[in-house]
Amino acid sequence: MAMVTGTPTTLGLADRYGRVATDLRVSLTDRCNLRCSYCMPPEGLPWLPTPNVLTDDEVARLLGVAVRLLGVDEIRFTGGEPLLRPGLVGIVAATAALTPRPRLSLTTNGIGLDRLAGPLRDAGLDRVNVSLDTLDPERFAQLAHRRRLPDVLAGIRGAAETGLTPVKLNAVLLRGINDGEAGDLLRYALANGYQLRFIEQMPLDPQHGWDRDQMVTAAEILAMLEAEFTLLPDPSHRGSAPAETWLVDGHDGAKVGVIGSVTRPFCGDCDRTRLTADGQVRNCLFAREESDLRTAMRAGASDEELADRWRAAQLTKLPGHGIDNPAFLQPTRPMSAIGG
Repeated sequence: MAMVTGTPTTLGLADRYGRVATDLRVSLTDRCNLRCSYCMPPEGLPWLPTPNVLTDDEVARLLGVAVRLLGVDEIRFTGGEPLLRPGLVGIVAATAALTPRPRLSLTTNGIGLDRLAGPLRDAGLDRVNVSLDTLDPERFAQLAHRRRLPDVLAGIRGAAETGLTPVKLNAVLLRGINDGEAGDLLRYALANGYQLRFIEQMPLDPQHGWDRDQMVTAAEILAMLEAEFTLLPDPSHRGSAPAETWLVDGHDGAKVGVIGSVTRPFCGDCDRTRLTADGQVRNCLFAREESDLRTAMRAGASDEELADRWRAAQLTKLPGHGIDNPAFLQPTRPMSAIGG
């Protein structure tokens, strides 16, 4: 794969509010083999046209620009479902070969991870986040419109056995569906040495059916957990991490996290930038505007010119996502086309 050229610079991805992005979330595909109700309708969505999707070499080049010229030191591969990207292992290997080497992680639904965990670890992947909203097969089929829970659980085990640790689990609770499983999910994580994080449902569904009044809030999640466990304040520094974490008393330092993106936003400490599968820079998960790197790259832009475009895009980042603003509008793209 093509590698980035040029002289490194200290001019990073700063915005007007003093935040500097060093964490890149890169979507490798908008395709997925599940249809989770908070992300995609049961019938699916029109996929990005293949010519619009970045090639493996183009992805590698832009990641090189991010690391060498813009100071990115952590990269998370997302989707859609990134395990569906045929060139995933090669992309990971090319990224791990960059200097300075970034920390590399992957967010996945886990289907197929039992087979790919070893090749991904050998390519340089450091760890994984796996989405797991329920431990009940029937409820999984209701949520994801596919009967694939055994495959997900096999993928989680495979990641742990291969050494892609710590394995982190992401759970979204939906009112009236799986909101009674908070305790069961935490017990499963504790029993297997996984790190569990609950995530508030966000307004990123293509149906635009998100309703704040129906969302299970961070406060409610904590109340559910505290009804079954003793949670203690985590003395470690949170920094720019999206999850607030608590120690689970009696479990040897094990932690549980809650990401309250809606009710307990962490925008002031955000250090993220995003790259979509079709080469658009998004400076916020909820951004309404994007900056096109693909067209410039295919037109012959140099690495330095691409870096300047990326800096300009990050500079316009708003102070917050604005969900509480009555004028808030959901992004045009759904979560599956943005990347988690």
